[in-house]
Amino acid sequence: MARRARSNHQSYNIVVIGQGGRLQYEAVIFAASLRASSPDFTGRLIVAEPQPGPRWQNDPRIRGDDTRALLERLDAQIVPFDNTHFGETYPHGNKIEALLALPKGEPFVFFDTDTLVTGDIATVPFDFSRPTASMRREDTWPKLELYGPGYTEIWKSLYDKFGLDFGSSLDTRWPDEYWQRYLYFNAGFFFYQCPHEFGRLFRDYALAIRDDPPPELIVQELDPWLDQVALPLVIHALGGGRDTLPAGLLDGDITCHYRVLPLLYAREADRVVEVLEQVTAPNWIKKVVKKYDPIKRMIYQGRGHKVRALFDRENLPRREQAIRNTIKRNGFWMR
Repeated sequence: MARRARSNHQSYNIVVIGQGGRLQYEAVIFAASLRASSPDFTGRLIVAEPQPGPRWQNDPRIRGDDTRALLERLDAQIVPFDNTHFGETYPHGNKIEALLALPKGEPFVFFDTDTLVTGDIATVPFDFSRPTASMRREDTWPKLELYGPGYTEIWKSLYDKFGLDFGSSLDTRWPDEYWQRYLYFNAGFFFYQCPHEFGRLFRDYALAIRDDPPPELIVQELDPWLDQVALPLVIHALGGGRDTLPAGLLDGDITCHYRVLPLLYAREADRVVEVLEQVTAPNWIKKVVKKYDPIKRMIYQGRGHKVRALFDRENLPRREQAIRNTIKRNGFWMR
């Protein structure tokens, strides 16, 4: 059984990215689920919005006054930010550059917008001096090549590049050259005591890896993995690690990083589906979010339950790609 935390009343900000298109509707669902599931949360919900500029070919801002009005009704504060280093060529960089637009010195928790709040987030005992990130991840990076460097060589080259102690980052419960031995997260959530301090380090590390990678990375793909390559280095540098939160809360009883709606219906618990459908049921929410076709079809037209019927949640394929392939074969994939 997942470990439950006691209620605590820390003051902190929650931030998600609100960009025109899919993310703006996911931001509405995130906000609605936060308000429904966590009435005791007293901090600010910030929707960080990228602004037009040379890093974008098209305007990345939230489209439509109705979505803005709905976010405001859900007590979300829309905060603009500029893309100086990333943008259209690497939109994952939004989560890096948005941090510098948040209030300096105020603790924050970042969530990917495709996250649902299913429990009381006010019960999560964050230690904002010891950051961590999502451990719900697969061995997506690095991908080892025959006769190329192994996990140890690749990761150690990054720690050495930034003057970090590599040995203390290892989980020695796992054998050498097994991926879980090395500090690696999904960037679906992370937190710290100051967004500017975290954001500057995240930006500097990501740019240094992108623009001047160690030779050991020569055959490694960094798109879309750059944020997840830099993130463990940032967390380690700031004194965090794997287990600074009790297990079973984020990516567990309290939040669900569902990624895309077909995956939510395929693999998540009944409680997650229940929360999703409850918070999107009110007409004042429905009339806005149904404008996004995957939401309309998956939630309101019942396609999600057809996806759900394809899988046994007690015996899911081990790899996410196998789940995706089954959904696609049956003609139900949308994002």
